[in-house]
This record gives sequence, structure tokens and C-alpha cells, in this order.
Amino acid sequence: MEIGKVPENVLKRAVFRQIHMKREEVLVGASVGEDCAAVQLKPDEVFVLSTDPITGTSKNMGRLAVQITANDLASAGAEPVGILLTVLLPPSAEESLIRTLMQEVESACEDLHVQAMGGHTEITEAVNQPLLSVTGVGKVKKDRMVSTGGARVGDDVIVTKWVGIEGTSIIAREKETELLTRFSRSFVEEAKGFDQYLSVVPEGLLAAASGATAMHDVTEGGIYGALWELAEASGVGLEIDLKSIPIRQETIEVCEHFRLNPYQFISSGSMLITARDGRGLVRELEQAGIRASLVGRCVEGKARKIINGEDTAYLERPKTDELYKIYR
Repeated sequence: MEIGKVPENVLKRAVFRQIHMKREEVLVGASVGEDCAAVQLKPDEVFVLSTDPITGTSKNMGRLAVQITANDLASAGAEPVGILLTVLLPPSAEESLIRTLMQEVESACEDLHVQAMGGHTEITEAVNQPLLSVTGVGKVKKDRMVSTGGARVGDDVIVTKWVGIEGTSIIAREKETELLTRFSRSFVEEAKGFDQYLSVVPEGLLAAASGATAMHDVTEGGIYGALWELAEASGVGLEIDLKSIPIRQETIEVCEHFRLNPYQFISSGSMLITARDGRGLVRELEQAGIRASLVGRCVEGKARKIINGEDTAYLERPKTDELYKIYR
């Protein structure tokens, strides 16, 4: 198999079909496009859990790992509470590396008001570079929990901030020397600074409180992958205006340089949201200082259309994220 996410058909055959044990306490479990599991512990409150590794970069991975997990929790409308860490390091690792990773983790935890509750750290020959996996725990009132599969026909589709900002930031750091041969120092520094926009916790909590029907943070596979996963989980079709999808010029130029598709480019920092009144939610988000764009709507059927002027294309199943092409 190719590097990146396991293909959807393999997930269904080799993973989901093997899961048979069910408990009534589990409100949301394993499914295509679902970022979180949810367990009801009190009559009116749900604990939400999510887990993710960081594999696409070695730069600033401690901070990124915490942020990505917090974003997954936010996509369920949950307030992040704590994290558990699994850190696997190669024999060549030194104590200073562990310290740096934990400083990055703690910095992100302080910003998000999240506690690092425990975990496991190990030196192993099973890895040849640091591997950091984070499990997050959040909480949400039962009536405000949102899933990826909640979109309904007639809902508007919203994208926050810009797609591709995470991938742009990663490439700007990993390939800085190469980029400086084509772009100015100020351009590259601006692109590196996109990591300041990676949190979707504010928009997740606001959208959940304002009646969002579904949310999905845009990660591996980019906006095209996220749109497919949300539509698949919800059982709806889509009509999306390509020109309405928000994207920064820096992302376009970096992707052109490396011959990448920016719409299949890892995009943490952007939240995909559906709502009955999309325009009203966009206004609420922008009043809170969060950029948001209305990009389309949910429709009957299974067709997932991308409309570009007079041309119409159809979404395909998510592919390997474009980011991995820079490492080949």
C-alpha cells in the first residue's frame, strides 16, 4: 500500500468488518470519516476521545501532535480536557530531543488549557525517527455533540480559514533552502508562520453551540478528502463551488513549485462544517474573528460535484496526501 491513510475499501474490509463487540454506552464508534469516539458517562454529558500520530514531519512535531488531536475533539463540538502521549524514539535519540518534544507539547497544552495526563516513552529499534501519538479526551453536553455523519440534504457547506495551510507551513520548514532559491525570504517566512492558524477549537465550539449539523477537520487528503468523508458518513451528495474554497496565494505557489494539488493537501487549521443556515453561521464566525466561506450545499443522491464555472468534476475516493510526494 502507498504511504498515508489506509484506503477506504481496505478500512472497511480489514478493520471495520472485524469489529463485532458493541456496547450501548458507545454513542459514536469506528466509521469512515469519524475522527472521534464518544462515550456517555453522565445523563447530559459525553466524554469524547480521539487519537492521532504525527508522521508527515519531524519539525515542531510535539506542538503539532497536540493541536491535531485537539482539532479532532473540536470537530465533535467537544472542549479538549487532557491528552495521553505515546513517544517512540530510535536508539540514536538523545535526552535533549525528548526534552524539546515535551517542551513543544507543554507549550501547546498551555495555549489550549489542556493537561498532559500521562503516557509512555520508549526507545526502540522499531522506528528510525521519532514517532509521537496522542490520545485526547474532551467533554461536551450531549445535546451539543456533533458528528461527521450529521449532514442532511439542504444543509449549507462552510469552510473556515484557508485550505492547505498546514501543508504549506510544513513544506516551508522542511524545504526552506529549496524554496529560497525561487521565493523571497519574506514569502517563505510568511508560509512558515501559517502554523499559527492550525487550531480549529474556537470555530468547533462556536459552531456546535450554534447548531452545526456536521463537522470534520480538514487533515490528510485535503479538502477533497474531507468533503468525500463527510458526504460518505452522512449519506448525502454535494455541490461545491471550487472558486469559493478559500486558499492562500502562498499555498498555490508552493504547490505549483512542487507540482502538488492544493485541494488534496493536508489542511489542519481548516474546519468543514454543515448547517441549516450557513450564511448565519458564517456571520457568527466572522464576528468572532474567524474567517469562514460558504462553499456549497448538501444535495440528494451520491454525486459529489465540484463546479468550476461551466465545468463540473466529481470527487473520487480520498487518495494519498500530496504532502508525501516531497519525500520521494
